This record gives sequence, C-alpha cells and structure tokens, in this order.
Amino acid sequence: MSQFFQIHPDNPQPRLIKQAVEIIRKGGVVVYPTDSSYAVGCSMGNKAGIERIRRLRQLDDKHNFTLACRDLSQLGLFAKVDTAAFRLLKAHLPGPYTIILSATREVPRMLLHPKRRTIGLRVPAQPIAQALLEELGEPLMSVSLILPGEDLPMSDPYEMRDALEHQVDLIIDGGYGGLEASTVVSLVDDRPEVIRVGCGDPEPFMA
Repeated sequence: MSQFFQIHPDNPQPRLIKQAVEIIRKGGVVVYPTDSSYAVGCSMGNKAGIERIRRLRQLDDKHNFTLACRDLSQLGLFAKVDTAAFRLLKAHLPGPYTIILSATREVPRMLLHPKRRTIGLRVPAQPIAQALLEELGEPLMSVSLILPGEDLPMSDPYEMRDALEHQVDLIIDGGYGGLEASTVVSLVDDRPEVIRVGCGDPEPFMA
C-alpha cells in the first residue's frame, strides 16, 4: 500500500517533504506534481525503482528518461551545455520544458538513450517539486504519469491512489495536476528542435 501525503501546492510542509525524501532515499517510487503534469520518479541510482517505473509505464529501452534538477548549476553537472544552450535555458527555466542534451559521465548508464547517449532534463517551477529536489540534493529520475493506453497524464490524486496504490510507495497530493506534459526540446545539435509540444510555449525554441 502506498502512502498518501497531502502537501500544500504553494507552501509545502517541510515535515512532509522530509518524509517524502526519506522514502525516495530508501528506494521508493513516488508520484509528485510538477509545473506541467504529475510525474512518477525515484532516485537516479535506484535500478529497481527505474525498472518498476518502466513496467508501470510500459516503456521500452528507447525512452528518454528525465532528470528533474533543482537549478541550472545542478543541470550542468549532468549535461553538456554550451554557451548558446545556456542562454536559452537561463531565459526559460525553471519552466514546463524537458530539454534533451548530451549527457556527462555523471548520468547513470541505465538512464541514457542507448544510441545517442542523451538525457532529458527539467527544472520545474513548482514549489513541491522544488522543495523535494532541494531536500534530496540530487536530481530525481522522472517520467510523466501517463498510464499505458492513455494519451493524457493522470491529474486527480484520488484516482492515482485507486490506480497505483500497489505500484508506487508514495503519492503526493498537491491538488489537481495539469493535463499536458512538458514541451520537449532537443538541444543536442546546433539548432533547437521541438520534439513534443506540451504546456510550455515552443515559440522561443523555434527561432
């Protein structure tokens, strides 16, 4: 049975954030809100947790996993960011974007795209997500909470509890979530490429 924490979306209770991070550190899989939709995540070195998320989402090994980072300086440890990319990221993060970049050696191999050695990165502008990342001190391996056969992410925490209570360790109820995943932009090559349009405005990356 998963735990169910009701955390204030604008002023997260520090005690509950600490408890949530303890669950993550002990190998737990957690559902949490971001500034786009709800996501499901675990610590980035948690091989068993990553396999559980793969099964839950029915993902193949080509899926780009995402590291949710606290800020740009943390993001820079895990991705190769040149000056032009850094300017773009500084202007638009935190925000509802997933950025695909070439990974550094800090990224566990099991998270990399097998052929391209890329990784998705996010800096979510959502107080609960930010509080979790601050307390955890490292990125959270995440994917959008879109169940197999569905096109839209789950948005109702009570429905999540009914559907997932035996598949995850913690569901954080931060209110209703968005129905769109993040906008995905690749900055791997010289020109930005918008791969998926979600709730972040793609326009700044289409120049």
